[in-house]
Amino acid sequence: MKRCVILAVVLCAAAPLFATGVPEAAGSNVIGISKIVAHPALDDIERGIMDELTELGYDDLEYDLQNANGEMTTAASIANKFKADRVRLAVGIATPTAQALVNAIDDIPVVYAAVTNPVEAGLVPSFDAGFENVTGSSDLTPIRAQFELIASLSEVDAVGHVYSSGEANAVIGAEMARDQAAAMGIEFVESTVTNSSEVRSATQAIVDRVDAIYVSTDNTVVSALSALTEIAFEAGVPVISADPTSAMDNPVVAALGFNYYKFGRATGRLIAEILDGADPAAIPTLFMTDPSDLDLVINREVADALDLDVPAEVLAKASTVLGE
Repeated sequence: MKRCVILAVVLCAAAPLFATGVPEAAGSNVIGISKIVAHPALDDIERGIMDELTELGYDDLEYDLQNANGEMTTAASIANKFKADRVRLAVGIATPTAQALVNAIDDIPVVYAAVTNPVEAGLVPSFDAGFENVTGSSDLTPIRAQFELIASLSEVDAVGHVYSSGEANAVIGAEMARDQAAAMGIEFVESTVTNSSEVRSATQAIVDRVDAIYVSTDNTVVSALSALTEIAFEAGVPVISADPTSAMDNPVVAALGFNYYKFGRATGRLIAEILDGADPAAIPTLFMTDPSDLDLVINREVADALDLDVPAEVLAKASTVLGE
């Protein structure tokens, strides 16, 4: 029977850090995984990585699971912990935690996961190869297809977007969305936040000025998606998301994006290459490019409540239809 030991430590500002750290004797068998916040997509990546490595036969691995709770200082502390513990490999799920690991660790393999643009984030100089001890996977979102989905569901003159000004992947996502809106002749109405507690007020600031709200793979905003969707639903404004996983439990009309569990499994295979001796510097950024990597979720109940008629051709492409 395969054995998988998980050492899970959830961090918070009010508690002492790393009170239940990894035993020193286990260091060479420990995979350290740091995620910026807990939400369904990032949790699925974490689970997918572990499931893939287990299926590939890595019986003696232990996992030190860390959650930075949206705090960069905590992300940096986690990175220093992994360095001090001499983990076998460190994984950063999302841009801020990946950046913290790369800044702190130069002699242990570091794998980034779900980083929109690792080049602009300063993790690697090129998509075509890793850099020294660093490589990973990108969840560069299919922005054009997402905006075409928005346009197919409703007549849209203005699209709203709430994003984190301090999260590199969120800023990149906003730039892509802004450019795509301009290309389609749609007004782009922005509202920024610095933490998840501001998502509600940021949504309230724009909801009366837009015909739809687009949510990117922004960890800060997705972690407070329920606040955004509550305000939008009450105002009769449809929400379209790039994260199908989080859309399952919130009143999102449609979501088109990666299946993050599959994303985690693919990242697990990349990690296995390194565990088997591959040089991270020789491994290019992994992009999920197969159409089967994308999920389209349609919520008919929410669409009906907002008096939206979902085209038959959109329903035919959906991997999941809720509310039927």
